[in-house]
Amino acid sequence: MSVPNTMRVGPFTPTILVKKRYLIFYIFLIWISLIPILLEFWVYWRFLWSYERPVHFYTYLPLLAVLMYVTLVFAGIIFAKILLVIVNAIHKPREGVFLRIPEDRDYRYWSIRNTIKRWPIWLAHRFPFPGLLDNLCFKMFGVKTKMSNSLFEGWVDTEFIDFGKDVVVGQGAIIQSAVIIGNLLIIRKTIIDDHVRIGSHAIVMPGTHIKHNCMLAANSVTTVGQVLEKGWIYVGIPAKKFKKNYFFEDGLEDKIGHIKDVEALRDKYEKVYIKRYDELTRKDRREFRKEKKEEEKKRFDIEAEIDDEYDIFDDGFNI
Repeated sequence: MSVPNTMRVGPFTPTILVKKRYLIFYIFLIWISLIPILLEFWVYWRFLWSYERPVHFYTYLPLLAVLMYVTLVFAGIIFAKILLVIVNAIHKPREGVFLRIPEDRDYRYWSIRNTIKRWPIWLAHRFPFPGLLDNLCFKMFGVKTKMSNSLFEGWVDTEFIDFGKDVVVGQGAIIQSAVIIGNLLIIRKTIIDDHVRIGSHAIVMPGTHIKHNCMLAANSVTTVGQVLEKGWIYVGIPAKKFKKNYFFEDGLEDKIGHIKDVEALRDKYEKVYIKRYDELTRKDRREFRKEKKEEEKKRFDIEAEIDDEYDIFDDGFNI
């Protein structure tokens, strides 16, 4: 079954281009990464081409094509890494909340980093063997990951992300370390621990910490900086505790026990696996509303401070 272009996922970089002149990085990387494969073809032609017996030249040409593609990917990654080292030496990437305006240095250099990484990531993800070169891109660009992880069905950002082992990302899921909300760019480190499952089309916002043996259900969304506790299944928008995650525990047979009656088995299953933890009592709901009001008050205070800073910056800029 064919996969639509919108679902050809894997490592991704945002398409933000603060200034058109940043395309020079993209064009330069395409040009310089083509030079090694042209040299490879020239050497191959010099050694194997013969007007009298051209069969050898055409016999090994498919192998050369694969080798040239791999060389193109490696050249793109290496030269992109060199450019990133230079750019990061000029302005080091950092976490924070930044204004989405060309005058903001963090926003500009975030855009430059994405432009540099776009060409090698595009090449690596279209290699016929999925995940092989994608992992190389992740590691070269600073993402901590393991070969045992299955990340290539989702959209995964390429910086400020740490993955543990045995992590599975569902089809169309989005793992972000940076997001644009209104006129702000938020960059925060996202941490995903061992044995985590992220459902299809779920969204992990920047700064999220998903702890061991945790599961984020399909179509669920975390909030910026949210911490998902160890051993729980989270569901909803925003993600909330749904039930304990027993899928990684030993002794499940002992928990269910030996039950002959089908109805008793169903009751036991519902008690162990289906019991919801997001249904609150009246007292819990009062406490929850109180906490929400305090969180909203803090958020509005922070937004007011950001607006004041932006107004001061805007006034100074207009002057």
